[in-house]
Amino acid sequence: MDIKVLIAVHKPYRMPADSVYVPIHVGFKRKKNIGFIGDHTGDNISDKNPNFCELTAIYWAWKNLDADYVGLAHYRRHFRGKRKSPDKFDCILTRAEMEKIFEKYDLILPRKRNYFIETVQSHYEHTHEPEALELTRRIIQERCPEYLKDFDRVMGRTSAHMFNMLIARRDIYDAYCSWLFDILFELENRLDISSYAPFEARVFGRIGELLLNVWVEHNKIPYKEVPFIFMEEPKWRKKIMNFLMAKFLHRKYSSSV
Repeated sequence: MDIKVLIAVHKPYRMPADSVYVPIHVGFKRKKNIGFIGDHTGDNISDKNPNFCELTAIYWAWKNLDADYVGLAHYRRHFRGKRKSPDKFDCILTRAEMEKIFEKYDLILPRKRNYFIETVQSHYEHTHEPEALELTRRIIQERCPEYLKDFDRVMGRTSAHMFNMLIARRDIYDAYCSWLFDILFELENRLDISSYAPFEARVFGRIGELLLNVWVEHNKIPYKEVPFIFMEEPKWRKKIMNFLMAKFLHRKYSSSV
């Protein structure tokens, strides 16, 4: 199988040895060259990286990458394979493991993130400006109303696949991207983010995380859920405190963790 999984990166970092992984420097046009291929070549939206985050890599792969299976991971966050090792890079999902999965499934997604005491919608509204989510629902109602029930269903759950991570058969990947960017570009036209702080301005990348769940839900794509691994130790105390302050004190997150 010809499989290519892009790794979104914006600074020098160690990369997996498996040739299936291709590092891509996201937001290349605005940053110093670090030696990786940039998302600014060919048909691209590299300039939108401050607002679309790793979706600029997903778009680049859609328009420029030739492979039978296409996906995205992050330099700090990868799909976890079955091997156990003290070196986290030895634990990343391998080509052989992907090929085994694709014998039965068309799509690989990261294990769902569970918010336990919140729904996906309430968590977003407590941690980010709710206007984007409201506009997204309106756009779906106007442009693809057959997805509206799926949108509401996903928003009402307490867990979702996050991080914009996926590995998909090419035709599935292309169909998803066509649907996703049609909605996000329209959202970009309607949403005024001129007063947003840089953290809040990543809004289209965050909405993209949620829309992946909606698209998979509606199209009933058979997928394999795979655990993910953090290459750096998460700041759990800060994450938990931010979560609780957002939930009970309605204080927005001030920085990424």
